[in-house]
This record gives sequence, structure tokens and C-alpha cells, in this order.
Amino acid sequence: MPQSSDARAVAGPPAEECLARGELHALQGRKLQRLVAETLAGNAFQRERFRAAGVTAADITSAADLARLPFTTKSDLVVDQQTHAPWGSNLTYPRARYTRYCQTSSTTGRPLKWCDTAESWQWIMRCWTAVYRAARVQAGDRVLFPFSFGPFLGFWAAFDTALAIGAQAIPAGGMSSHVRLALMDSVQADVVCCTPTYALRLAEVAAAEEHAAWLAASRVRVVIVAGEPGGSIPATRERIETAWAARVIDHHGLTETGPASFECWEQPGGLHVLESEFIAEVIDPATAQPVADGTLGELVLTNLGRAASPVFRYRTGDLVVRQQGPCACGRTLARLEGGIRARADDMVNVRGVNVYPAAIEAIIRQYPEVVEFRSTVQRAGAMRTLSVEIEVAESGIDRAALATHVGQGVREALGLTVPVHVVGAGALPRFEMKARRFVVE
Repeated sequence: MPQSSDARAVAGPPAEECLARGELHALQGRKLQRLVAETLAGNAFQRERFRAAGVTAADITSAADLARLPFTTKSDLVVDQQTHAPWGSNLTYPRARYTRYCQTSSTTGRPLKWCDTAESWQWIMRCWTAVYRAARVQAGDRVLFPFSFGPFLGFWAAFDTALAIGAQAIPAGGMSSHVRLALMDSVQADVVCCTPTYALRLAEVAAAEEHAAWLAASRVRVVIVAGEPGGSIPATRERIETAWAARVIDHHGLTETGPASFECWEQPGGLHVLESEFIAEVIDPATAQPVADGTLGELVLTNLGRAASPVFRYRTGDLVVRQQGPCACGRTLARLEGGIRARADDMVNVRGVNVYPAAIEAIIRQYPEVVEFRSTVQRAGAMRTLSVEIEVAESGIDRAALATHVGQGVREALGLTVPVHVVGAGALPRFEMKARRFVVE
């Protein structure tokens, strides 16, 4: 079972994460005013958007004033980079000041290039420090990064921040999964940072090599996950925690915004928005109108310290349920209950039912016999159909019965009758990065 507590001396959250709401709003207003003034002095992209909206710097003094600005979408940024190739015009300072380059993973279209100055990178690291603090990671810990380092912001930000807080950052790129497991054992890693999918993949490899007991007995006490909703899907989370005998801490961010939310140790199953560094809105994705707390909506973020390449009112596409109120950890930051529930652009209507990939995963992860799966949506005439493939690890399992049980689970949860097919061991792809288990043909 995962560790339920951490006996080491752990610092509590900083004052900025525990402010009364009025004090927090005042802090956000001060940071927002500074950001707007600095941005409009040199950022052509933002100056034009303010001008088109008829808004000046003097008009933006609080979070409430942001409603006077238009939303920013990924397509706005893509068009800007196409028009002002290669970097776009959302740069506040001369190009020579920019020292860091990242890009989006391009899972939803053309990748965005993103540049940061040394100062804005320090802000990103400050946000990541909040993630580590909530996960009880501190100086002296050994943090393993089992992924190939590409131009993805989350990897580099987590790695650099681990160094900055005094932890030992151990790169594990360019290795097979079994070599990474051996490295994790030899260096006695305390913390692992990866996607939920890859945490499960490492557990699968360990079990195949008859090392499942070793993995559960390893020194790893925390697995910090991001990149997919799985960290906040109860069945996925339980599977990871059981295999690793470690605590899962979920985290969420985007290249365009930076690290925006994190799970605290004391109250699992939700993500605190780092409101000392972000202003968060939740809107109806269809009407773009605000929704009440407790209602599913799209998360909109304004970052408050990334002046080099800021975004105002950025539509993340992430569907969340926000709640406000003090948490058991002492933070007063808003919580996204259940984490990132789904992506607005991932929804597919199948025979009148709105289906999200995270909903399929939440169902199938409840069946421990299933080690991997894939959902495929096809168009049959005017209608879409959904089918599911599952892969099992053990040869002695009654595959027909399992397929029937999984199909019943899908029907009970979604109201859809879905054919479920059992495929051979190793037939489905494995992933180190964001998984692509939901295929629309």
C-alpha cells in the first residue's frame, strides 16, 4: 500500500498560498498591474489585442477587469507564429534576451514554439517549487526523470527546479524501461517524475521480469505525474500506488502557461490552482460565459509572472470543476476537484452520447486483469461507433468472460453497448510520453 504519511520534517505552505480570499485578490491585482505595464511596453502581440479591445493598462487593476479583454486561444498563437515566423510577436523583450526554447507536444495540432528569458524561467521554477513542496520533495532527495528529454517545458522545468531546491536530479533518457528500473534501484531514487502511463509501464516491465515485489519495496515514496488525466482518475491512481507502494501526486501545466496546479499531500483527488501566480476562470466552453463553482467548465488561465511571453485569459481546453474554501493542507487556493476531468477537444459524440477518453480509462482501469487498452471511434454511415481492445497479461484468464464484464462496465457507466475485443500479449502500443489510447478514424 502507498505510504499514508511522511514522517520527515516538512515545511508548511508559504503565506501566499494561505491568504484570505480578499488578500489573495489584492495580491493578484498588484501582480497583474505590473505584468500589464511591462507587457504593453514592448509586446506587439499583446498591444494589438489590448488596442482592438479598446483597453489600456490603466483599465486593468484587478482580476475582475480581465473580462474586458478577449480570450486567447491556441489558434491565435499559431496564426501569430505563422504570420511572424518563426517566433511570433508575443515577445516582450528583444530576441537576444531569450535563452530558453520549448515547444508544445503537438497532440492537438501544429506545435507552438515558446521562448523564455532567464527571468521568466526563474518564475517557472518558482511555480514548480510549489509542486515539489506539496509533494514533500526537498533537499537531499534523489529525483529520477525516466523520459527522453525533448523540447518540452515540463521536463526541463522539473529537472532544473529539482537542482535549485537541492535535490539530486537523475536523468534517465535514452534508456530502455528495464535499464531505467535498474538505474532507479542502483541510485536508490526517492521520487520519480513521469506520465501516469509510464508509471504503469514501468510496473508492467518490473512484473514481467519478476521484480514486482522489488518495485513495491523500493525506496521510491512519491511518483509525481502529469501530462494526462490519469493521476486524478481513482482507478488509475490506485493501480500506480499499489504497484509502487508509493504516493501519487498529480500536477498540471501547459507550455503556454507554465506549471499551474498541483495536488497536496493531505487531500488527494484534486489540484490546487497556484493562484498566487495565476488568475483562473472557469467558463462554459460553448457560450464562454462564467460557470458557478461546482459546475463542469473550461479552465482559463492568466499567468502573472511570465512577462517575457505572457498569456491573458488563455483557454486551456481543460475541463474542470472548481471549488473554493480552506483545505486540510492549510492552503486557501481554489481546488479542481477530480483534477483535469477531460479535454474539451477530445469529446466525441457516439450515438448521442458524449464520450471522453478519461471516462473510458476510468472504467477499464477498474479491471486489474487488463494491462493495456485502446478505444477506436469509427464512422459507420452517419453514425459513429466505438470499440475497445483490451490486452491481458496472464494466459489463464477467461478472456471471453473478461470481455463481457468490461463491456457491461462500459454500458453501465456510459449507456453505450460497446464491442470489447481481447488481443494478444504485446499487441497494443506502449508509451513513455502522453498515451494515445483514444483513436478517432
